[in-house]
Amino acid sequence: MKTFEELGVASPILKAIQELGYESPMPVQEEVIPFLLGEDNDVIALAQTGTGKTAAYGLPILQKINVSDYHPQALVLCPTRELCLQIADDLNDYSKYIDNLKVLPVYGGSSIESQIKTLKRGVHIVVATPGRLLDLMNRKTVDLSGVKNVILDEADEMLNMGFTDSINAILAEVPASRNMLLFSATMPQGIAGITRKYMKNPKEIVIGVKNEGNKNIRNVYYMVHARDKYLALKRIVDYYPNIYGIVFCRTRKETQEIADKLIQDGYNADSLHGELSQAQRDYVMQKFRVKNLQLLVATDVAARGLDVDNLTHVIHYGLPDDVESYTHRSGRTGRAGKTGISIAICHIKEKGKIREIERILNKKFEKGEMPSGKAICEKQLFNLVDQIEKVKVNEEEISPLMPSIFRKLEWLDKEDIIKRMVSLEFNRLLDYYRDADEIEIVDDVYQLR
Repeated sequence: MKTFEELGVASPILKAIQELGYESPMPVQEEVIPFLLGEDNDVIALAQTGTGKTAAYGLPILQKINVSDYHPQALVLCPTRELCLQIADDLNDYSKYIDNLKVLPVYGGSSIESQIKTLKRGVHIVVATPGRLLDLMNRKTVDLSGVKNVILDEADEMLNMGFTDSINAILAEVPASRNMLLFSATMPQGIAGITRKYMKNPKEIVIGVKNEGNKNIRNVYYMVHARDKYLALKRIVDYYPNIYGIVFCRTRKETQEIADKLIQDGYNADSLHGELSQAQRDYVMQKFRVKNLQLLVATDVAARGLDVDNLTHVIHYGLPDDVESYTHRSGRTGRAGKTGISIAICHIKEKGKIREIERILNKKFEKGEMPSGKAICEKQLFNLVDQIEKVKVNEEEISPLMPSIFRKLEWLDKEDIIKRMVSLEFNRLLDYYRDADEIEIVDDVYQLR
């Protein structure tokens, strides 16, 4: 494996990424960086979410910026405000030791006047959502005539969101001599039109197999009656006490309903969908990023650009209509060499979708066995015991309080204290599962080949 230095990354950028903890290049970076540091190279890079795409294109385009020329020299187009801000933040981190290099995120939902003022002062890299950039172009406030590199990040999702006309209008205004770099997790048919029209003999770099799911992800499905889907979701969540994941729903209405039910039932959850204000979206996403939420219930579009590491699970409460969306969703777990679980809760009518996804990904799904109430309570109990064993005790702060606590509890022996502590934590679960019917798994409807 080569080092970043051997790939040709310059010392100011090397210093910055070393401080960020980058030790050795990920596969997409090892493939893409040397190529982009050259001239007249158009690239189509197919890589799963979480494989280091931003650094793969970000490091070389930063290195090629002429800092003395305060006109946009690189343009990054991406589908959502959240991803726009994430990319701009990453580029600023990578360019920490390049004096006076300016990166501007351009997106809707923020003051266009302040973006115009920053453009007038001069920027080197524009990271933009297509709609807002087109607005600035129509106002004649952004000059793309000096752009040497155009990056389409998550190109497939931009097409899914209806940005095709906007992308065509934008690309018509950049010089024909520019390099074009197209990054995507999947390669649907719509991308082919863009590559034929705007790219010159592009080099195709594939990390893994096209439309293939991440090999670090277990794909599991539970086939239940439609009426039992929410009850199945609760059991699955209860069975993984340390779950940190996203529950994907098909519609805004369903997203809000499921989040409300989970909150009402005592789960640490919240919703993310298009009907929330931008301030509400930012608040929910920040809570999730810092793990104040265990479960985020979201639509596909709302979750775009939510760059969160260490997700343990992705749960498909409703399967998407296409395999690309399934791959995008599932790719949010199992990142950077870690393992993850992608769980589909299906009803009988969705059996064909499972078969189709399995065929295209060339991967078998496991048929999940719904955990029993007893198994869930055991799992939760031993998780609590594990937490007690590992809890950090602040002796200095707690010592003055302990004599009073000991006096208060001295009439209880050790076994009584443990039983009461467990009951305090578990009465809700124990009561629920003592009376709960087991969920019927639908058998002999869909069998793996």
